[in-house]
Amino acid sequence: MKKVLQLLFILTCFQTLKGQETGGNFPPPEIRKEVRAVRSTGIIKIDGKLEEADWQRAIPVTDFFRMEPRQGGDYQYKTEVRLLFDDKNLYVGAFCADSLGRKGIRVQDLRRDFNWGENDAFGIQLDPQNLKQYAVAFQTTPYGNQRDLQNFNDQSTDNDWNALWNVRTSQTKEGYYIEFAIPFKSLRYDLSSEDEETAWGVTFTRLARRDYEQTVFPAIPQSFSPYRMTYAAQLKGLELPEPSANVRVEPYALFQYESQKEGGVSTSTNEFKVGGDAKWAVNPNTVVDLTFNTDFAQADVDRAVNNLERFNIFFPERRQFFLENSGIWSGSDQSSIRPFFSRKVGLAGNFNAQPAPIDIGARYTQRDENQTLAGMYIHQAETNISQAGNFGVFRYSRNYGKENNVGFMLTHRLDETSESLNADSQNNSTFTVDGLIRPSDMWTVNYLASFSANYEQNDIGFAGRVFAGRQSNKAYFGWVTEYIDQSYNPAMGFISQSDVMKHNPGGYFIVRPEKLKWIRRWDPGVFVNYYHDASNPGNFQQASLYFFPVYVFFTDGSFIEYAVTPTWQNINFNFAPLGVDISQDDYFYVRNDINFNTDRSKKWSLSGSYEWGDFYNGKQQKVVGGGRLAPSPHFALNFDYEYIRLQNLGTLRQDLETHLTTLGGRVAVNPRIQLSSFYQYNTFDDQGRWNVRFSWEYQPLSFLYLVFNSNSIDTTERDFQQQQTIAKITFLKQF
Repeated sequence: MKKVLQLLFILTCFQTLKGQETGGNFPPPEIRKEVRAVRSTGIIKIDGKLEEADWQRAIPVTDFFRMEPRQGGDYQYKTEVRLLFDDKNLYVGAFCADSLGRKGIRVQDLRRDFNWGENDAFGIQLDPQNLKQYAVAFQTTPYGNQRDLQNFNDQSTDNDWNALWNVRTSQTKEGYYIEFAIPFKSLRYDLSSEDEETAWGVTFTRLARRDYEQTVFPAIPQSFSPYRMTYAAQLKGLELPEPSANVRVEPYALFQYESQKEGGVSTSTNEFKVGGDAKWAVNPNTVVDLTFNTDFAQADVDRAVNNLERFNIFFPERRQFFLENSGIWSGSDQSSIRPFFSRKVGLAGNFNAQPAPIDIGARYTQRDENQTLAGMYIHQAETNISQAGNFGVFRYSRNYGKENNVGFMLTHRLDETSESLNADSQNNSTFTVDGLIRPSDMWTVNYLASFSANYEQNDIGFAGRVFAGRQSNKAYFGWVTEYIDQSYNPAMGFISQSDVMKHNPGGYFIVRPEKLKWIRRWDPGVFVNYYHDASNPGNFQQASLYFFPVYVFFTDGSFIEYAVTPTWQNINFNFAPLGVDISQDDYFYVRNDINFNTDRSKKWSLSGSYEWGDFYNGKQQKVVGGGRLAPSPHFALNFDYEYIRLQNLGTLRQDLETHLTTLGGRVAVNPRIQLSSFYQYNTFDDQGRWNVRFSWEYQPLSFLYLVFNSNSIDTTERDFQQQQTIAKITFLKQF
């Protein structure tokens, strides 16, 4: 096996050097391109048709640059963009040419915050404060569904950030038209001095999904994204309104009926609740957010996961109040060490426990071209299983150089004394320093050092992380080292494991064969994962070699991978994946993986993986399959299935099989009226769950939700069923 791996690696390197294209990375321009917005003289009706005379006066932007599937050169899909403004809005009009017209459009569904890589799409990215480290993006498809996001340093992305804006589209035989209206009140910008012209950073991007042709204005290397604002053009000509009382309120009313049945005993409850959020833009740089009786009934439900590894699973945040500006708190973009993890707020117990009500919360954010200052406070009410809690976090970061920053963060959690729970108060704090250094456009360094303190136990802990990586058009190489000691305990955060030190060097080549146009890129490479105790570096925990000689993206968007993973394990603790006890011993085993997906932009697509090989002292097989049928953007069905088979495993030499089945569907009248649902059943714990959600955006960012949730366990030991029916209406008004 060792000789085979060495041979494959040599062949990979040879083919890489032979097949590289000449197009490489290039630095940002010393003189940035300019685009100009023109003041409209009449009323602009947002209908996706661009028929007003003002659009003909606007200056077109047409000189796009091809990023994919090959960098530079002629491209097939032409795009023309024009910009207008008035006292309230920035208007963006675009025509995206396509020789097949309506027949050539690829759009999978009409949900908000759609998947960029699966659809025809167009977007504008703005840096209104010229930070060059931050961008807000407004993107759409030929059907007019909206995607808005924040991006930090072309690394961390908040896809669930929602702004108030409007877009409409129209389709023709020659392509499709797009018309945006972005209120100035939805943006944070600085007013220029009288003798200085307003200039914002701006990029445009388009994906013609049928041929996976991505173009961008201005030119940006394909190893980066359109959010790399050091390459942005300058948007000039704007006459910005003076800051006004910019207040946004979003009250809600909710009715919830919940029933529960267990052991032949049935109970039910009714609840009516009102609450809401408010946002006050004190000035273009400063925003205050308030929330009271916060509710997340419409948030996506977590899916079940069967975990076979020794590390904790990271479940991402899904609640809107915590998603907005979440990039400020994240530090380096990673999930192993999170001193602040918002999912610890509003839950009784660990993250998969029952919700706890949030009484009130406040958030303060101040950001300009030099620094970011932010703070947040949340009060969580007491429940029958958890104390009332106070959560506070303070963050300061400073930009320096071209794309560098350094910051520190302080968190404090106070769990209050509870007589009913017979629980004393608990205090926990963390102090964290982190930053980003970008010595060149291709090199990125992230670092993080964090201390935790449990005051009642007089316990101090430390965790740290360093990452250095180089990303170019031809290769990626990087190294991560993480350290978490035994005492590090962020009560408002998340860690993958205690008492561990991890080293993760590796990389891959990027091969774009000139003569094989049906291959977009081939990324063969290898990563090493090595873990040992933090308290005793000589005590080995786990190591693996993830070697992937086949990692191919095809031009139509399909993908295939073959990987082999030799793994060494030292089990010196109680470990029982899926309830199978593993003896404390040293193990070596090799696993093989095949992963694939077909073109996900088509009306039907398939995906799957097959993993096989030894597993500790036994064997493991894992089959994952998925399919999607989307004959129209208005209708889609999804099917996902996971089968795990463990053989002759553990101290008792057990055999185990699990089946995890998920069915989902979505029906959309238009991007504003949608019905989605999923059903999931896991044979491991005989648990089934339903989630059905209807949403109607009856005016921008004002919604009516109808939600049904069901959770049931049917075993010989337990017969449990819980159901929720929720009706919620929200109303957004911006003053």
